Amino acid sequence: MQVESTRTIEIDQFVPRSEIDDRYIDSPYYIAPDGKVGQDAFAVIRDTIAKMGMVAVGRVVVLTRREHIIALEARGRGLVGLTLRYPYEIRDEQPYFEDIPDMKTPKEMLDLATHIVQTKSGHFDPAQFQDRYENALIDLLKKKEAGEKIEPAKEGPAPQVVNLMDALRASIEAGKKKAPAPSTQARRPAKKRATQK
Repeated sequence: MQVESTRTIEIDQFVPRSEIDDRYIDSPYYIAPDGKVGQDAFAVIRDTIAKMGMVAVGRVVVLTRREHIIALEARGRGLVGLTLRYPYEIRDEQPYFEDIPDMKTPKEMLDLATHIVQTKSGHFDPAQFQDRYENALIDLLKKKEAGEKIEPAKEGPAPQVVNLMDALRASIEAGKKKAPAPSTQARRPAKKRATQK
């Protein structure tokens, strides 16, 4: 079945951006006005939804010859169109999480985990992440092009799996086994004799 393709987005309604569950977001696209004719309407919609914290939800058929639901979100001088998944494409989390026991985490473990998180905290910078597989593939192709002999990669040792809860417990136990504090008598300064100044 072929759906008629258009270059327009039909807006059905405006909804708060906070109401769109991230699981529904599929792919982002930059949206710009098509020539000078639509620039005024484009700017009005962009500025209004930005001010109100809303997104425009509509339909577009230009992508992959299939009708997509799309949410238009203001970004800078343009819009970002977020294609959305249909409800039947989203799985319910309940079957995946139902076997996880409901347990109360001890305060000591939460405190230690909080300290670890604070120590490792930073700001999201996508430039820090590299596609190591693609980089290795490019290096391999360069070696092959240069006529170098390609040796099969040796398998390293299996990664050691560390149980986080066990590691936290071990750290807490190590903290409890610290040397006892010196007695109060040992910490008091000796009394001065009458002859001492």
